[in-house]
Amino acid sequence: MKKLIALILFITATSVCSAQLFTREKVQNNQSMDKQSLSWGYYFGANNLDFKIDYNDNIGDVETVRSIGFNVGLVADVRVNDYINFRLEPGLVIASRNLQYPENYFEGIPEEDLSPSDFLREIKSTYVYIPLLMRLSTKRVNNFKPYITFGVATSLNLSSNEKNPEDNTGGRFRTARSVQFFEVGFGIDFYLYWFKFTPSIRGVFALNDELVRDVDPNSPWTGNINSMQTRGVFINFTFR
Repeated sequence: MKKLIALILFITATSVCSAQLFTREKVQNNQSMDKQSLSWGYYFGANNLDFKIDYNDNIGDVETVRSIGFNVGLVADVRVNDYINFRLEPGLVIASRNLQYPENYFEGIPEEDLSPSDFLREIKSTYVYIPLLMRLSTKRVNNFKPYITFGVATSLNLSSNEKNPEDNTGGRFRTARSVQFFEVGFGIDFYLYWFKFTPSIRGVFALNDELVRDVDPNSPWTGNINSMQTRGVFINFTFR
């Protein structure tokens, strides 16, 4: 994921420098596009999500094994002026993470009662993700315009298992159905001949604890976890 982010930053910087900064002023594409008070678009992209875990006792860390996920959604943009926009970007975020537990979490449990699957929990998440973002842009230069963005999001995790009566004793790791996030990032608008293309990188941080604890307060899977919150990176490509 780090290599992908570095590659996108390198391509973006190279494109900006070669096509814009070191050339004379060019004819601007889509000069009236930013004058619309309300505009629409769509996006797709990738995510790499992790868990920030706080513990009750220092007996070892649970390792989060991450994988690449997928984002897709719509964009509704409200223009305030040439430099400020508000955006609603409802979409779907699909992610998967594995929790790898250390052996000392299961002290006191006979070895014959344990299996390899007890040390691993796969957490699949499908968020209906609805962020409200504020976008602060620079002045447009030729056919590009950098910006920063930040805001909050609410989400509904369709794969949470929150209401499932089974817990980890039955192999069911449960997470909260409703999760709120803070989001911050940056991107660049590229004004092409027919449309505007915008790559962006965002950091997302859950604001509430997502862990649904097992019935047994001494459960090896949830007993030592004080809080568990999603954090990660989105890379989105928007077309308007």
